Amino acid sequence: MADPTYTPPEVWQPTESGGKFANINRPTAGARFDKELPQGEHPFQLYSLATPNGVKATVMFEELLEAGHADAEYDAWLIDISEGDQFSSGFTALNPNGKIPALLDRSGDTEVRVFESGAILMHLAEKFGAFLPTDHTRAEVLSWLFWQIGSAPFIGGGFGHFYAYAPEKYEYPINRYAMETRRLFDVADKRLAETRYLGGEDYTIADIATLPWFAPFVTGDIYGDAQKFLSIHQYKNVARWAQELLERPAVKRGRMVNRTWGEEDAQLRERHSTSDFDGKL
Repeated sequence: MADPTYTPPEVWQPTESGGKFANINRPTAGARFDKELPQGEHPFQLYSLATPNGVKATVMFEELLEAGHADAEYDAWLIDISEGDQFSSGFTALNPNGKIPALLDRSGDTEVRVFESGAILMHLAEKFGAFLPTDHTRAEVLSWLFWQIGSAPFIGGGFGHFYAYAPEKYEYPINRYAMETRRLFDVADKRLAETRYLGGEDYTIADIATLPWFAPFVTGDIYGDAQKFLSIHQYKNVARWAQELLERPAVKRGRMVNRTWGEEDAQLRERHSTSDFDGKL
């Protein structure tokens, strides 16, 4: 076990930290091997995995298609982050940060790369004029969108890592990030006591961004016993909101795409056509 009285050295040097993702963590960016990304026939090529950040993008695409935007057809290719797929030359050319999701938009005269989940949501919302208002409520929606983007590291890399993935359990970081995660749930719960959705009375990209992080706590599907540990049952308004959104057909489909775990009927490793969902819903 690591020494709890650890004193940082004057100059940090990389060390083997252990934990679930130790084999892929390095302090450097860039490609680690040469491999081109596959491409399909649709205007949009998404490279992702069904983590909370990845689900944002697939739900957005499915919501656009559900709303009648036929030009939003997409291919979704699996990037297995546990195997280091995100460090290929093809992927890092699309996203220098080496994180999923990443999008190649071929719908215009010039190919456009988009990385970071929030940027993908905004790019698609503005391209299709959907799920992002243009009136005075736009600022409210964007505020909640960026609230989620800014808070995700506290929930995932903070609470999730130290509670579920770190090789050793330490009281201080678990307490620190448990407190912050509960505070964030309380922020959302108070907001959802006032409005149907985070941005107001309309469903927007603020909800699409936040649902994949919050809903698994409500349903008990993330970080082991985190639902009980954090007393998530106390957040009644978040539960109401999450349960409503989880019943949306597009959300059901989007949560399946690039999923490689759980029940087989809930997995769709790659998505290239609406018919790929046949027999799964």
